[in-house]
Amino acid sequence: MRDQAATELRRIAINVGGGYVPGLNAVAAGAVMAARKLDLEVVAIRDGYEGALFRNHYSDGGIAALDVGMIDGLMDIVHVGTSRLNPFSVRTDTDGFIEERDRSDDVLATLKSEGIDAVISVAGRQPMSIVWKLACKGLRSICVPVSVENDMAATNLAFGYISTLDSAIELLVRIRRAALVERRIAVVEVLGHHSGFLALQAGIAALADAILLPEIRYAPAKVAQHLTADRGRPALLVVAEGARPLVDGTAPDNGLESTRRALSPGSSAEDTAGGRRVIERSGAASSAVADCLQRTIRMECSPLVLDQLLRANQLSAVDRQIGLAYGAAAVRGLIEGYSGTMVAFKPPHIEYVRMAEAISAIRTVPPDSDLVVTARSLGISLGD
Repeated sequence: MRDQAATELRRIAINVGGGYVPGLNAVAAGAVMAARKLDLEVVAIRDGYEGALFRNHYSDGGIAALDVGMIDGLMDIVHVGTSRLNPFSVRTDTDGFIEERDRSDDVLATLKSEGIDAVISVAGRQPMSIVWKLACKGLRSICVPVSVENDMAATNLAFGYISTLDSAIELLVRIRRAALVERRIAVVEVLGHHSGFLALQAGIAALADAILLPEIRYAPAKVAQHLTADRGRPALLVVAEGARPLVDGTAPDNGLESTRRALSPGSSAEDTAGGRRVIERSGAASSAVADCLQRTIRMECSPLVLDQLLRANQLSAVDRQIGLAYGAAAVRGLIEGYSGTMVAFKPPHIEYVRMAEAISAIRTVPPDSDLVVTARSLGISLGD
């Protein structure tokens, strides 16, 4: 969305919403360096929107200055922090009674009092929906996509994914090596609520025996049969946290599967009905698979959960480059009058797409994709 009547920019704020990913300073560095060339000031809102709502909790009032010297070397901006707080639903203690209140107007008032003309939000899909609602209330804003699952359909590559993938591959290779020596099967759960790209790409690179994805319902009996076939000693099964089994040979829908498909690019009109996909707690998927397999095969099955280990990794060279590019592009977009938009990497260009488009579609693994074909060609079972 382009606002030709946008006021002149003088001060830009950066905030981070959602879970932590490594190297967030790459985005901040790109924004600060691009803004400096235009004589613009860049500050950071501490801990998502908490710095704007609970200013008395911070010695600097919740708004931290940013300059190139502070972020030189692209070290993490841990001191700025991130948060999942939703300003439209803030738990508030009113005379001992806890209630959820809409405090979005308080956020906008704080930004106005601080002379902040626009906000660059580094956010995933869910936090981005908050930014979109604030944009609808008048906040001049632009988002940088961040996702450890690369599940945002509006961009080819979200910041943080390649670093997470590198870490997942390294850990899975080590786990597979140990499992081979100990003659057991490691059932390793990785991030991936709706999208199985991380599980699929990391599993292929680590030479997993089987990979279970949210996009392909698996049959436990077929997984067990594959693992016990005469094809060498099995050692590694990678499962995305959103993977679900077939029940009596069919995939029960109850509106959940159709909702996921409706949020995927290329879904058909009949896929739009249904309810909401429920994701179990972290570790539930690997435990369920390991328990089921343990009843049918002799080898010991050990469930493991990587989860936060994948977030505590090193910044990859690709994410370093894309982070700088995203940060600089966000500043350019604000200067050009864009608001309520997200920067998107669509090789060979960085483009601007509406946030409404970005938050409404999930990138999922097509069942006939080259990655799926590659996995099957390598003898990796997908459970179907």
